[in-house]
Amino acid sequence: MGILSFIKEAGEKLFGATWQTAQAAPAAVDVAELNLKAGEAIATYIRSQGLEAQDLQVKYDGASHTVTVSGEAADQATKEKILVAAGNVQHVDKVDDQLTVPSPAPESQFHTVVAGDNLWKIAEKYYGSGAKNDVIFEANKPMLKSPDKIYPGQVLRIPAAS
Repeated sequence: MGILSFIKEAGEKLFGATWQTAQAAPAAVDVAELNLKAGEAIATYIRSQGLEAQDLQVKYDGASHTVTVSGEAADQATKEKILVAAGNVQHVDKVDDQLTVPSPAPESQFHTVVAGDNLWKIAEKYYGSGAKNDVIFEANKPMLKSPDKIYPGQVLRIPAAS
């Protein structure tokens, strides 16, 4: 997949006050340590969503706002969910996909939510029928807890129409 782009101001807020301090006075903090902790926080978030990969490694580079994810996911859907979970974190602008899968399948499309979007409208755009909104909801579980809880800047997986 390569590099996926995200909106760094949107997403899960995993980094606390230390992050704000680092942005204000970078010379006063250990940037390498902050990057390590950020990578660990993102990996913990991915696992909290029930997403696993063999030898999952998550590294964060605060200078470029890039997360690099590596390891081996069980299948294409899990791989894509891991990438979306990593990217839908505040202060992440890009995800460098280094994940592999034993049996690659066709890649999903990705949709960045804009103001006024809902799953019905997104399903109409990609599938020609809003009634297929449940396909998008299911494809983005467990990150989506409710079909009504999407936000601008969030990136969603859009699996191929079946």
